[in-house]
Formats: sequence, structure tokens, C-alpha cells
Amino acid sequence: MRKRFIFTFLFTGFILCNLGEIFAQGIKGKVTNDKGEPLPFASIFIRNLGDGVPTNLNGEYEFRVKKGVYDVLAQYMGYTSELKTVVVLEDWAVLDFELKEQEYLLQEVVVKTGQEDPALTIMRKAISKAKFHRMQVQEYTMMVYLKGTGQLTNVPFFLKKEMEKEGVKLNEAYTSESVSQITFRQPNTVEEKVISIRTSGESNQTSPAPYIATSFYNPKINEAVSPLSPSAFAYYRFKYEGSFMENDVMVNRIKVTPRSKGERVFEGYIYIIENLWAIHSLDLKTSLLGFQIGVKQLYQPVAENVWMPSTHTYKFGGKFFGFAGEYEYLASTRDYQITLNPDLIVETKIIDEKVDEVPKDVIKVDKNISALEQMAQADKMTRKDFRKLINEYEKEAMKEREEIEVISERNYSIDSMATKRNLSYWDSIRPVPLTLAEIKGYQRDDSLAIIESAKNSEVDSVAKKARRNFRPGEILTGGRYHFGKGRSAGFYPNIEKLSFNTVEGFKFGFAAFYRLEKSNKMADSVTNHVRSWNFKPEFRYGFSSTQPYGTLEVRRSITKGSFGQTFGVNGGKFIFQYNKDQPISELVNMVYSLLLRQNFMKLYEQDFIKGYYYHRFNDAITFRTNLTYANRRSLENNTDYSWYNKPERVYTPNQPENIEAEPGNFENHQALIWENSLEWRPGLKYSIRNGRKRPIYESAPLVNIHYAKAFPGVFNNSTAAKFDWIEAGVEHFFNFGVSGKLDFNVKAGAFLNNDRVYFMDFKHFGGNRTIFANMGVASNYRFLDYYQYSTQTQYVSGIIHYQFRKFLLTQLPMLRFSGVRENIFFNYLKTKNSPHYWEVGYSLDNLFRIFRVEMGVGFENNNYQRGGVRFGVASFININFDD
Repeated sequence: MRKRFIFTFLFTGFILCNLGEIFAQGIKGKVTNDKGEPLPFASIFIRNLGDGVPTNLNGEYEFRVKKGVYDVLAQYMGYTSELKTVVVLEDWAVLDFELKEQEYLLQEVVVKTGQEDPALTIMRKAISKAKFHRMQVQEYTMMVYLKGTGQLTNVPFFLKKEMEKEGVKLNEAYTSESVSQITFRQPNTVEEKVISIRTSGESNQTSPAPYIATSFYNPKINEAVSPLSPSAFAYYRFKYEGSFMENDVMVNRIKVTPRSKGERVFEGYIYIIENLWAIHSLDLKTSLLGFQIGVKQLYQPVAENVWMPSTHTYKFGGKFFGFAGEYEYLASTRDYQITLNPDLIVETKIIDEKVDEVPKDVIKVDKNISALEQMAQADKMTRKDFRKLINEYEKEAMKEREEIEVISERNYSIDSMATKRNLSYWDSIRPVPLTLAEIKGYQRDDSLAIIESAKNSEVDSVAKKARRNFRPGEILTGGRYHFGKGRSAGFYPNIEKLSFNTVEGFKFGFAAFYRLEKSNKMADSVTNHVRSWNFKPEFRYGFSSTQPYGTLEVRRSITKGSFGQTFGVNGGKFIFQYNKDQPISELVNMVYSLLLRQNFMKLYEQDFIKGYYYHRFNDAITFRTNLTYANRRSLENNTDYSWYNKPERVYTPNQPENIEAEPGNFENHQALIWENSLEWRPGLKYSIRNGRKRPIYESAPLVNIHYAKAFPGVFNNSTAAKFDWIEAGVEHFFNFGVSGKLDFNVKAGAFLNNDRVYFMDFKHFGGNRTIFANMGVASNYRFLDYYQYSTQTQYVSGIIHYQFRKFLLTQLPMLRFSGVRENIFFNYLKTKNSPHYWEVGYSLDNLFRIFRVEMGVGFENNNYQRGGVRFGVASFININFDD
């Protein structure tokens, strides 16, 4: 558990190197600057072999080779490369390098008024060719060595002793290594075979492939805008800082400065090869949620006019709520096997029409001719036309794909011997010598993976390893106990069920579960067939009402990949909020009742039995239906207890105030209600991992359609519920570059008939009268009364939330770098009988990386109703207590 936490906190990084033949001799040494300081992660490239290794944190390297004569090139960003020749005989040849700082030659530019920086034309040409460089390699295979080292540098003072009991020490290295063979195929298919894994943390299957296959030629890298994005000039300023010659090519050094510093943009240097307009190397940094991320890449030629990364280094560091840590990983690639795209062989001369003279015979894009035909003749083009041509070529290629909705495919496998390699094996293939801290880290042992695999083991002796003793405190906090063979039992979090309300007084409750699960692979060896039985008893008791309540739910679930079915029955006698979405939590209501004598929670009771069936046809369409019989009764307050003793404030009745409701809407009655809902995500995109399609839910809007009908004919009385209700809604979001994000949730509905609609069947809206903000920025109103506008007529509602990257306070770079976001929201509600209700407000999100503060006002028509401040959890944090 302790190592899982540490690796999660430190971003669970990765690092790579090469797997070659095992020789008894080779080349080793150290790379330093002219002051004798080690240069960590410098590149050592053997030109005879087209292969190389990086140095470690101490600037040391080792490379095993056969006997022979080798030309060795040492490179480090910001320093002049050095080439040496070495003879390898029967033993190790020691070859040290002392690199000098790079001297840059500035272009001779005639200074004129309005003369633009040479970096602008360099970057315009590089941006125009970015997609070309990304697509010019049809397929490649490489060997990758990955090494990641992380450490926790600080923890909150009140947790230090507990962490020490768990064996976690500050500034202690946790290291993982892997050797993988990675294959990439256009447009976005990655296959990775892990040959060996070694870790001083938990046994895991972390993969370097997503990072190694991510290219700065893409418009975005993990949501940050690339300096080679088509929209880069809107986010960056570029400055030419000189050039140098290396391996017969001229390399331009470009300083990258964000126009608005903060998250999701890079800052640093990118080096561009003259005429080829490809990346030579880069040294950039960015931030995410206040954590600093540094990226360095060094490229090498792997084919004519084709340069690809040979060394990647990533650094992560930052603080989170009293925790601090840093993580560093190195990836080294070798043994490239390249298949070039035959359509993109022609090397096109790029003309920047802003500063270059455009020849009369230059080729222009013709939409009546296929892009493929034009590519063969594109010996010179303007940068704008070249970008258009590459875009058209990509569109034509996309049309030929069989599954256009699949945007990425990942296949991951582990060699059966991957975790069984001994120390001598690792010492023989590791190109980056371990530091003393990393060696010490490997002396620890972790049994977490054994426990995880034991939970579903069919062997009792193995399953015992996953068992743990009962802990009384977990009745409140929640806990799960495994008994092997897929059997488990435990408690849901029950802290909230210890509370107070005016109907029950002080009350307690608890919910538990017993689960039996079977899982096996289907014939395709990819899809899991999972069957489970779930039993959930729940109990509660109020000391003022002296009334016990209890329910029992039995659920059966069957899933086969994207297909799933769930059916079950739930019944008993229980107490519910009138709004079944439970707009106010029991704990919040208790705080307001005891401290302020305000009882926002309104309750009723029912004896009921409910049968339900859920069917997930595929990842885009899910149908739910349920049939409920209930005998429902209104409840009265049974206590006026509060610590707030001022006489001017009294508790409100348990019957909610509403502009439409009459006394008859709260009468005791019976109901037989059939509810149906359909969820649809049109245009849903997918990724594929190990042959299994996985939906990317955020790629498509969520369309909801609901219908409910109450049947009165089965009862021999005239008080049974009778109505038909229908609703449709859509919720989604749009990203606008890195500038902002728009979330919206729009619904409209109506009661087709409302002969007898009781208040619990009204359409209720997500209100809030407390200072605590609800989860989800587009899920609820901020200042609306919980039940004032609940309706049995037609209605329309809309919740809109816009998040800025830079707005008012975030004009200050310090705040942007801390991860703070500014938002505005606008919410609207109109029913047949209500005024136009609307809210407008402003919020600060991700304060101290965990909080959200909202400020706003609500209006009825144009008249101010109420306003205030709301405090909540940062919007990027999703808390889910479901099982």
C-alpha cells in the first residue's frame, strides 16, 4: 500500500535503454563539463553502430561491444559535441569526455525598422512541416530501456509517524526499470512487448509506450500546446539565439516563451535543423496542477532526412497538500527499424511567403487532384500550401481506414520471463549504471502484487495471503475483506449515516455487502466475462421517531466486454428525501440543524418493492427500466432540538414549500410506477488496448431520454398516483485550445398528464441553500431553493460553466503556475408557473490544488433573490462512493 501511494503521488514514471548482445568488453567512461561537473543524461552515440546510451545522474555510461574500432560521439544540450575514436580489445576501454559550452553564431541580419526575428520564419517553416515529419515514417520498431526513480521529500507533520510505521522514509529512492520492444504504425497504433521488468516498489505494468510514442510534432502533448502546433503563434513568442554546425547540418536555437505563462504551455528551447525543418533536440518545461514538469529530448538520424529521439528525460516535482516529492525518468531508444511512408519520400523545399520571394513555377494545391498525386510533384511549395496539402493527404488516408471511430490502438504484452531476470542479466544489459540511492532502493521488497493476485485465487493457501482481520472502525469508514474464489464482504462508508434531522432526531445507520464474483477470458482471449451476485442490506434508526427502517437489495450483473446486463430487486421499509437525487447530504443537514436551526432536508417514508433491469447494448447506448410498487406516507417533525437557541428562528415543517403544491400532493397514497431511461453518446470514439475496444466517453455528448408512467388501475381507490412524464437532456463540454473549457447541461421536459402527481413525483431541480458547493460544475444550481420551483408541468433548465486559463487574477503568472483556474457560470430555470430564475457567478478553482470557491447571485425575473459564497472540492477531483 505504501509503495502504491508513493508511486501514484510521484506520477509513477518510467525509463528505457537498449538490449544487445552480452559481451565481456565494451566502452565506459564519464562525461563532464570543463569545470569537472558531471553531465547527467548526456548522449553517447556509437556512429559505427548507429546506436548509443545515455549517462546516469553522475555522468557515467557503459556500452558493451565486440572488439573493434569505434567512433564515439558525446552530446549534451548547450555544449559542443565531441567525437573520439577508441579501440576495444579484451577488456573495457575507458573513454571520458569533457564538453565545452556551445558557442552560437548569429545570422548577419540588416537591422531595419520592423525587421522580424529570424526565429519567426524558422518556426513557420517547422510548423508547416510538423505533420509531414510525424507521418513520414509508416512504421518503426525500437528497443527501449526505461528507468524511473522517485522519492518522497516531505509529508505533513501529523502523518510522519504513521508513515514511518509503514516503512516509508523520506528521501529514499524508489526505482523501476524495464526493457521493451515498441512498434508504432500509422496513424496511432503502438505495440509493446515487455522483455524484462525490475522494480523496488510494487509489481506493476507501467508502460513507457504512451510517452515514447508521444511526439512534439503533434498539436498537443498531454493537453499542453506544442511549439510546433498550427496555433503555436497564438501561444508563444519565438526568439532566434544563434546556430551551430553539427554532423554537417546547421542547427538553429530557438527560445520558446509563452505569451501567457502558466499551465499547458511550454517554456525553454527547441533546436531546429536548417532546410530540413525537423527537431534536433529540445529542452522545455511546463506545469500541470501546480507540478513542474521538465522535458528533454535528443534526436539522431535514423534514415536519410529522418531524425527521431534517442534519449528522453522527464522530471516531475511539486507539493500537494503537505506532501512533496520528485520523480525522474530516462528513456533510451536503440535498434530502430524504419519503414518510410512511400507517399512522403519527396523532400519539399518550403518557401515562407512572408519573407521569401515566391517563384512563378511553385506548385499550388488543387482540390480537383488527389493529394497523393500532388505529393509526388511537391519539390517546392509555400508553407501555407504545403500544410494544406498534408492536411488533405491525411483526410484521404483517414477515409481508407476501416474503423474511423478508433483514434488509438495499444497492444501490451509481457514476456513470461520478464519478472524472473536475475541481477547478472540486468548488470549485463543496463546501459545506465545505478546510483547508490537506486541500489539501496532495490534492497527493499514488496508483496503487494502477491496480495492482489490472491484475492480471486482458487487455491485456499494462496487466498489466505489476501485476508486481513476485521477492524471495527471500518464499519464507519468502509472496508472490504477477501476470502478467495471471488468472495468478499465488507461495509460501505457509513460515517454520513451517523447524523441528525428533525424527523428522526439523532439517528444511526449502516450498509454492508457480500459479493461473489467469477471472471474468465472468452474465446477471443481479450474480452472478460464477469458474473457477480451482490447482496446489500441497509438499516437505520431514529431516536426521536423510535422508528427502525431496513432494506435488502439483491443484484445480478453480467458483463462481456462492452455488453452488460444488470437486474435485481430491492425492497423494505425506508425513509427518503422528496428529491431522489438527494440534493443535501445528511452531514451537511445535521450541521445546519444543530448549529443554525435550519432543516433543509425534507423526508417521507415508504414500504416498497422495486425490480429493475439495466441493459448496456454497447458503449454508446444503455437502457434502464424499473417497476416500483410503494405505499407512501408523509412524515412530521419529531424534535426541535438545536444548539441554536435564539427564539426568532424555528424549524420549518417537514412539508416543503412550493409554488404549485397543494395539501393533496402530500396525502398518503399508493403508487405503481414504471420508469425508463435511455443514454446515448452519438459519435463516441474508441481506443483499443490488447484487442479490446475501450470507449473514450468524454469524446461524445451524453443524450438522456426519460419516461415515467404511474398506473392507477391496479388499485381500488381514487388516490393512486396517475401521471405520464417525459424529459430529454444533453450534457457535454468543449475545449477551446488551452484557453478555456465550456461545460453545459441542458434539459427540458413535461408532464403529459398530471391527474394525480404526488410531491415526490414532481420534477425537482438540484438546489443549494448551504455554503457547501456541490460536486460537478454543471450538475446543480448554486442558490436555488431545494423545492420552491419543483413542478408537475413543463419546464426547461440550463447550467453553463466556462473555465478560463487566464481571466482576472490569473493574469498573474504566479497564480497560473499554482494551478488556479477562474470560472464564470450562468444557470437558468423556467417552469410553467415559475418566474424566470437565473444565476450568474464567478469562482476560483483548484485553490491549493484541492478547493473551489464560488461567488454569485440568483434572480427571479430581474429581481434579486439571494446570493452568497460556496466552498467545495476542486472540479478536477471526482469523489465516488459507489461500489
